[in-house]
Amino acid sequence: MYPKLIFGCSCALAEAAMAGDASLDVVVADLGHRWATTHYTAPETAKDSGYLALVTSAQQVAESYPRRAEPLIWEAIALASAAKVEGGLAALGKAKQAREVLLAAEAIDPTAMQGAVYSTLGSLYAKVPGWPIGFGDTKKAKAYLEKALAINPDGIDANYFYADYLNDQGDYSASAKHLDLALLAPARAGREDADVGRRREALMLLTALKEKHGAELARR
Repeated sequence: MYPKLIFGCSCALAEAAMAGDASLDVVVADLGHRWATTHYTAPETAKDSGYLALVTSAQQVAESYPRRAEPLIWEAIALASAAKVEGGLAALGKAKQAREVLLAAEAIDPTAMQGAVYSTLGSLYAKVPGWPIGFGDTKKAKAYLEKALAINPDGIDANYFYADYLNDQGDYSASAKHLDLALLAPARAGREDADVGRRREALMLLTALKEKHGAELARR
């Protein structure tokens, strides 16, 4: 999700959700589209403000739907994405906040959004520095990422994030296998923009693996 550290707010829609004028599915879909736009197409100079606006919107929706995990998940994803943009030790605060929000979402529904709680937690634990700087932990990362795969074994995100972890651990053959699965993942209704961007990321990582470790991958 982001490298190691040292690592137009849609208020009307959120207000509509609070007033009961829009279903949660519509609101959550909007959060997802806004994240994909910010993450994949917005210029670098606009990403930080885009993510922070998304955090605010997700918090508003979460207040309106306190028994649903999806708004919390998007709040955490936006926080983690903002941490990536910010970088450095200052980003640790956002990463820790994202972890706490994800744990709150897990307590509500650990299977929401096809296991996104666990794929995001796993990526956080994989990328944040370990003690004494941060809370990073490769064992916890692996456990969370495998939980995500157990929930959604064919999913694009579950396979991509596990592949990214395996690449960082030097298991290039297994990483390539999960990247292949990510590229073959079924389309997600309403998440087409995110699917396009994630497939591009998966293909870029797979291409890099083949360029650097082609001989090893040929033996798999």
